[in-house]
Amino acid sequence: MTALAVTPNGEANDQQYLTFLLNGEMYAFAILNVKEILEYGKITPIPRMPKFIQGVINLRGEVVPVINLAHRFHIEAQPITKRSCIVIIEVETETQRQDLGVLVDSVSEVIDIPGLDLRAAPSFSCQIRIDFIRAMGQLQDNFVIILAEDKVLSVEELAMVEQVTNELVTW
Repeated sequence: MTALAVTPNGEANDQQYLTFLLNGEMYAFAILNVKEILEYGKITPIPRMPKFIQGVINLRGEVVPVINLAHRFHIEAQPITKRSCIVIIEVETETQRQDLGVLVDSVSEVIDIPGLDLRAAPSFSCQIRIDFIRAMGQLQDNFVIILAEDKVLSVEELAMVEQVTNELVTW
């Protein structure tokens, strides 16, 4: 996955993004990484997992972990409503591709953001880790936070958190 699509002359390409709300803030994932959007349904909890791993779902016979994005960002999670969704994102590592579900408050729309309207992530501290932000997309007078799927949903980092959590529990 690339940070931003850039042409040979250094200009950013226009891209499409799926926007969604999380605790009243608008975020986005690059549409190329989104496989599908599901209504919130039965999630099977897994014992001894970090709080941000909500559990797993059965997606056409495959076990797909579901990440509660609010808990991942250490922000207050909103109650589940009829607008709550699970966005299935394909995450690619050096050796494999894996589908992960991301629980969000609601999905908004697919938007085009011209490359010229993409800004670098802020260098100051905000509610979420700076490395989770790929860019800021300017939408008239507002911004949408474009997430870096490879960082937010890092399979390696999630596995390390799981390992550390399991070690702490066995103490």
